[in-house]
Amino acid sequence: MSDRKSPEINALLTEGRVFDPSDEWRRNALVNDPSIYERAAADPEAFWAERAADLEWMAPWSQVLDWKPPHARWFVGGRLNASANCLDRHVRNARRNKAAIIWEGEPGDRRTLTYFDLHRDVCRFANVLKSLGVKKGDRVAIYLPVIPEAAIAMLACARIGAVHSVVFGGFSADALRDRINDAQASVLITADGGFRRGQIVQLKQMADEALRDTPSIRHVVIVQRRAGESITPIHVKEGRDHFYHRLMQDAPVECAPEPMDAEDMLYVLYTSGTTGKPKGIVHTTGGYMVGVHATTRWVFDLRDEDVYWCTADIGWVTGHSYVIYGPLSCGATVVMYEGAPDWPERDRFWQIVEEHGVTILYTAPTAIRAFMRWGTEWPARRNLSSLRLLGSVGEPINPEAWMWYHEHIGGGRCPIVDTWWQTETGHILITPLPGITPTRPGSATRPFPGISPEIRTASGEAVSKGGGLLAITKPWPGMLRGIYGDPERYVQQYFSKWADGVYFTGDGARVDEEGNYWFLGRVDDVLNVAGHRIGTMEVESALVDHPSVAEAAVVGRTHEIKGQAVAAFVTLKEGVTAGPALVDELKEHVVRKIGPIARPDQILFAADLPKTRSGKIMRRLLRDIADGKALGDTTTLADPAVVARLKEEYEAVEG
Repeated sequence: MSDRKSPEINALLTEGRVFDPSDEWRRNALVNDPSIYERAAADPEAFWAERAADLEWMAPWSQVLDWKPPHARWFVGGRLNASANCLDRHVRNARRNKAAIIWEGEPGDRRTLTYFDLHRDVCRFANVLKSLGVKKGDRVAIYLPVIPEAAIAMLACARIGAVHSVVFGGFSADALRDRINDAQASVLITADGGFRRGQIVQLKQMADEALRDTPSIRHVVIVQRRAGESITPIHVKEGRDHFYHRLMQDAPVECAPEPMDAEDMLYVLYTSGTTGKPKGIVHTTGGYMVGVHATTRWVFDLRDEDVYWCTADIGWVTGHSYVIYGPLSCGATVVMYEGAPDWPERDRFWQIVEEHGVTILYTAPTAIRAFMRWGTEWPARRNLSSLRLLGSVGEPINPEAWMWYHEHIGGGRCPIVDTWWQTETGHILITPLPGITPTRPGSATRPFPGISPEIRTASGEAVSKGGGLLAITKPWPGMLRGIYGDPERYVQQYFSKWADGVYFTGDGARVDEEGNYWFLGRVDDVLNVAGHRIGTMEVESALVDHPSVAEAAVVGRTHEIKGQAVAAFVTLKEGVTAGPALVDELKEHVVRKIGPIARPDQILFAADLPKTRSGKIMRRLLRDIADGKALGDTTTLADPAVVARLKEEYEAVEG
């Protein structure tokens, strides 16, 4: 094992702030014994078997893990049902009348479903699906806003053994069509529409466009976003289209959960931001449920009295794992919100926290940076004292965004769990445990117990301290089991870089002398400046550290001498004036924070950055702009006009 810094990625930015768990957290956290790491490392299978025992099984497993690289089977022979673990076991005890879902629509309408309510509706809709001919193993596409019926549809599929494929409600008709066809779904569940920033999202209209070329679809179920009336005119095709409320009226309220083998498919979820054939990530029932249940309980220190809000859309893996399956399997009260964080005002999130008494908030760095940009006056309007723990998910969080979140949302008292995982991993793999782990702004800290990450060079040499490529060297319960319909692509994409079944994450990271992990960006985003490989995350963090900067995206542009030069796209905080003096100031700020090698060659001020609908910055398009290339696929962008404007502005500056 190498002790030196890997030449793969040079880690240049230093961050020395440390926040130890308070005495109260050390005493009272669900997990407060640091020896759990050593115990889990000594016998990972025994550790995961203990976690699995927290779920209800219909038949026991005979073997914890059968590992034939790169194929894993967890809890071999065990049988369970995900829906039963999220519902049935709670309605049999004191949680029966506890709120399971507190939902708020963007216009302000609200609904609360107890575990009893949710169980009844899931059973009814499971029977509806059966009446439409859906059987165990059939695929069901779901294209809905963030409404309770999305949770009901997912859990109803799981109840009867159907495989759900949720498509984010902001995706285009083309994206929906491609995903339906790849999964060969027989039923589509959609809505007349949803609300986003005061506008109606025309879901049924988009679905109809997609359905022109989806031969596998036999039935379409339409949820009326506003019960009893349509919020927008829709086309109803006789014989194919059915209204949800009518189907539910006569559906029986009892539906026994289907016993599922631990390795039976639970869902297929298509990763976003790719071009060409969609990539359907396959997750199975047993290992996935064990992973999401354990991480939800331990990472968020989840208690019966908590009100838990993960702000993700159910169309992303975070919505699957940490809005639906993880929290509900733990018997939590889950907040769901349909709309935008700035509608009708920029304190909407903080209004929800205040009015629903949210205790745990799990959101994305892109949202936190937007809140920073809007200013502290918005959270200051609201009483956020109910919060006791904060989480971050989706991409690395800049240290300055971490500190802002800590001070202005958490009041300096809430631990922050910065979590690293992927659609493919199923559940959180690297994270603090709030009663044990000293946290550091910008670091996801340590692997969850039982997880085995390693920093490697491209040739596979392990790096004990320094930067490189992140690998996971041993299987974990929630890992993907394949790419739907494409077994060769699964092996090629995730297990071909190194031998012996080592998973390649595609992320650059560094590990420090204390074993903390710091993420440097996707390997595709690493810059090579005069022979130095620099993670985009570090340069972006240095820029965001400047008091004038709200958000930054850094890419490499071709340079005839250095190979690549640093190009930065920067959005400024409100009230800040752009100009040549600020450009120079920001360049010098990066030099002070990192060093001359990272000095941006170019800085372009932008009103906004091109982002996917999940909020991730599309650096690929920024690289195309910086290199003067034709723009690639922009169909997954939240606002394609942003990138066109940027291209014009960049070319005008280059002019």
